[in-house]
Amino acid sequence: MAEAAVASCGLDRVVFVPCRHSPLKGWAPGASGDERLEMLRLATAGRDWAEASDWELGRPGPSYSWETVRHFGSLWPSAELHWIMGEDQWANLERWARPEVLRETLHFIVFARDGSEPQRRLGWRMTVVAGAWSVSSSQVRAALAAGGDAGGLLPAAVQQYIARRRLYRSG
Repeated sequence: MAEAAVASCGLDRVVFVPCRHSPLKGWAPGASGDERLEMLRLATAGRDWAEASDWELGRPGPSYSWETVRHFGSLWPSAELHWIMGEDQWANLERWARPEVLRETLHFIVFARDGSEPQRRLGWRMTVVAGAWSVSSSQVRAALAAGGDAGGLLPAAVQQYIARRRLYRSG
């Protein structure tokens, strides 16, 4: 999805920021922050437009997107900041803390699921990237928890890392 966002929206850089702890999600078997950061580094290796940041991991939780946006905005004050997300998160944005900061600061790149059209919001900047984006991260984690693999949905280096460390297993 990030490659599609770079290609279709002309992005210069994509910064992947693993969340320390989402205030909207409960705990589930998975990976530590350091492990998630390493998987991002493995997944983005060789992509000069991509980088993984540990900024949220180094802060006390929970992680709030508006704070992350302010942090990166202070690093790059002249940049137009974008936020890449799936349609499911776009539909839930009003539940996020301080959505007005996000609305005022960001241009959202929203990936529509299976050809649907995300709802437009007055005052929000949004670009829809259409395509066959039917798989969610929750589905990938569920397949891994059941002892399977991600069926080619992860880079090989990430899949191998997960297998070696026995991540996302429920038992």
